[in-house]
Amino acid sequence: MTTGRTEPSAARNWPFLTGFVAAERRLGEYARAAGRLPAFAYEFLRFGVKQGWACLFGGLICALLIGTHLFYPVDAPLSRYDFLTLAAVLIQVALLALGMETWEEAKVIAIYHVVGTTMEIFKTGVGSWIYPEASLLRIAGVPLFTGFMYASIGSYIARVWRLFDFRFTRHPPLRFTLPLAGAIYVNFFSHHYVADMRGVLFIATGLLFAGTVVHFKVWQVHRQMPLLLGFVLVALFIWLAENIGTASRVWLYPNQAAGWSPVSAAKLGSWFLLMIVSYVLVTLVSRPEPMPGAAPEQPAASNEPEAVR
Repeated sequence: MTTGRTEPSAARNWPFLTGFVAAERRLGEYARAAGRLPAFAYEFLRFGVKQGWACLFGGLICALLIGTHLFYPVDAPLSRYDFLTLAAVLIQVALLALGMETWEEAKVIAIYHVVGTTMEIFKTGVGSWIYPEASLLRIAGVPLFTGFMYASIGSYIARVWRLFDFRFTRHPPLRFTLPLAGAIYVNFFSHHYVADMRGVLFIATGLLFAGTVVHFKVWQVHRQMPLLLGFVLVALFIWLAENIGTASRVWLYPNQAAGWSPVSAAKLGSWFLLMIVSYVLVTLVSRPEPMPGAAPEQPAASNEPEAVR
């Protein structure tokens, strides 16, 4: 069973983090001794740091989209899209070389790159959206960096799974989740020609994950929340990132050709379903582990902050 938690931490890979490790440990000890409110504030801070670390790949991609929109020279010999493709490849290589991403996470990114690019080729072919700029590194009119944008979703899920030590209660088995993910993916294509089964897929997802609880470890103990709520929250952030992508004119919907407008909130449903596909793909390499029903866990003995593991 592969979980990714056996990888060496970034603190061990990078000696310059030693000072941060020591300071973070002292801050945690002070917060714990100071009472419930400081301890809560410290745990909330750790939550934000871990989430930011999990978003590393996607955050860098978003920064590239904004930065190239604002500052990339129009007359540069290398097109903006080709620059984005090469930059995304370099980011991927650097994250692996520096130990900031595990090979298991890279596998998810590779799988999702293929899945995302295939859907992009189809969707642009039927006119769902367009990529208005020219480039050399493309397939059937789709710039190759687009696969990395999809892959950033899979990267986030794989990284947050490891950083928060996900455990689960009443998680549905793969023999049910995999067909659901397949049906969702097929519907993204088939609804252009036959009835849209989105409503049925929403119901099936709700029924399948209705009782599933995800347990996540921010600091010393596991907290919990309904997994469906987690899907909704992540879909919301993906929708916000999509607005960044269209505002920076990386791709455009037909109604945005004459001028930018926010992406319809109805797209949240599409991103929610795509989240299910992403999540199931991640479970192929990080199998869900049950939350032990034994006595409450003891605080971790490691001196390294979990936010950089």
